[in-house]
Amino acid sequence: MDYQAILESIYEDIQPYLSQGKVATYIPALANADTNSFAMSLNLLDGRSFHVGQTQKLFSIQSISKVFTFTLALQRYDKELEKFVGHEPSGNPFNSLVQLEYERGIARNPFINAGAITITDLLTSANKEVFEEILSFIRTISHDESITYDPNIAQSEAKSAYRNYALINMMKSFETIKNPIEMVMDTYFKQCSIMMNTEQLSKSMLFLANHGIDPISNKSYVDISRAKRIQALMLTCGHYDASGDFAFRVGLPGKSGVGGGIVATMPNHFSVCVYSPALNANGNSLAGTKALELLTTKTGLSIF
Repeated sequence: MDYQAILESIYEDIQPYLSQGKVATYIPALANADTNSFAMSLNLLDGRSFHVGQTQKLFSIQSISKVFTFTLALQRYDKELEKFVGHEPSGNPFNSLVQLEYERGIARNPFINAGAITITDLLTSANKEVFEEILSFIRTISHDESITYDPNIAQSEAKSAYRNYALINMMKSFETIKNPIEMVMDTYFKQCSIMMNTEQLSKSMLFLANHGIDPISNKSYVDISRAKRIQALMLTCGHYDASGDFAFRVGLPGKSGVGGGIVATMPNHFSVCVYSPALNANGNSLAGTKALELLTTKTGLSIF
């Protein structure tokens, strides 16, 4: 299959979509993103990679970081993790307070904000320097030691994170958060502010596409069962209350971030990342979602 030609045709096809959608203005540091920016990278398990657009452009990974922290938590807690955070779709916006109160501080899944904050709290209980662990893990699976975070974006998020602070305070009231709030939130803002490009992010998802084993280093990061669980949650919960629509249109496990990135995997075949900062009404990259829909249409590859 000529993946390069497919990516180039997608790049042409999505041009009209770049003018649609809006950037995430509720985080001031993201408000000035160039809506004309687009990049797409695809990595095959055999080592070949294909790219189109501004694939060296760094952007904050935001909620894509939740895949990495959930992976680390699964490594440490395994099935015990289910006591602290669920694995069902929420059907609500990613920062909803309503469901969290009904369910007495137990987040519905690890990819909504409340669940991701819970995961960060659990990792903090095991390691007070957990951000360094998260960053080291991402550098390792991306094969790039230059990856770091943007302190200005982290600070910008902290200053405007009223809803996230409401979430963690509610969970603290139900005693589901064990560590100091500021300690947990500092790590959470930093992990969301990690800067990566599509080439790095696509490569970082290869281990999931290969059942937990990085095909570059041949190192196993999770077993086949955990790789299945991570990708199952990516499919059912990776796009918040638009996860069903993404599965319907794209047909791949994926995870979005309000920075404009989306990662996805096709087990046994490839991992892919797309970047376009203008978001749809659900907070997912508008042109990025369309690009991934075109990818599965043009290749004939999806999990269905």
